[in-house]
Amino acid sequence: MADLRWDDVKWFFDPDLMGPLPDMRVPDASVGDWQEVLDLFADKGWKCQYSEGGTVLPVPRAEAVLSRPADAECSDLRVWPTADVLAIFRFHAADEIDFDVDLRELQGQERLDVFCGFIREIGRRLGKPVLMDPEGDDGHPVLGFDVEADRVVLLADPLVR
Repeated sequence: MADLRWDDVKWFFDPDLMGPLPDMRVPDASVGDWQEVLDLFADKGWKCQYSEGGTVLPVPRAEAVLSRPADAECSDLRVWPTADVLAIFRFHAADEIDFDVDLRELQGQERLDVFCGFIREIGRRLGKPVLMDPEGDDGHPVLGFDVEADRVVLLADPLVR
């Protein structure tokens, strides 16, 4: 059974209304949580590509990447849970895991199911919520993984059209 139905949430996946790159986050994280997420990706066999300043490197331990100097080259980790869905993780701070997804890649029930499965795996592994905020509107989640419900749920009402 799907966590969410496309017809109930498609408004939240409209790039023109929400911005194409909503802010995904796991609040109250730690270096250990970051490492759990990196281990999850390896365990699942999802394709990953880590880079610093555009140079592709092996995926490091979380502690190593999060302890880099503030003025170091930007680092990110690209993760493909499927060949046509990409999440980009940014190592800005140890206390919040943040990443982007492109809403243009998440159209329709099948892609929504992939997306929900991806954030559900992260939330289950960490035992923490994984939240989606509209682009640039951090702190106002519209949906996310609910630990108690063990599924992705709506956290805001979609606009009625």
